[in-house]
Amino acid sequence: MPTDFPRSRRVAEQLRHELADILWREIQDPRIKGMTLTAVEMTSDLEHAKVWFTLLTGETPEVIKGLQSATGFLRRELGRRMRLRLVPSLDFIYDQSVERGAHLSQLIDAAVEEDKRHHQDDPAETDH
Repeated sequence: MPTDFPRSRRVAEQLRHELADILWREIQDPRIKGMTLTAVEMTSDLEHAKVWFTLLTGETPEVIKGLQSATGFLRRELGRRMRLRLVPSLDFIYDQSVERGAHLSQLIDAAVEEDKRHHQDDPAETDH
């Protein structure tokens, strides 16, 4: 196995896949609906996992409360599905990158529109 793809990354990807499936199929908590897992990062000893998520709907504090209340169930299911000797603790973190990307895209669009307006108003540009 190549050293550039360590076990912790493989387990993290499997964990993300399994968590997404459990959250989609088995969790009925309405606070958790409308969220998407974006990444999982494992420690090298596989004892702790940071799980990043983003929201399609809902409020971040309520989603985090829902995830924290489901942590025991999620860990049991992960242990059953993944057959790990030690199921990692789960730390859920809101991923703001999608929000930041959308905001940057809006800023770029606004700058392009402003630039177009300046070029339309510039008499030197129309004389050519």
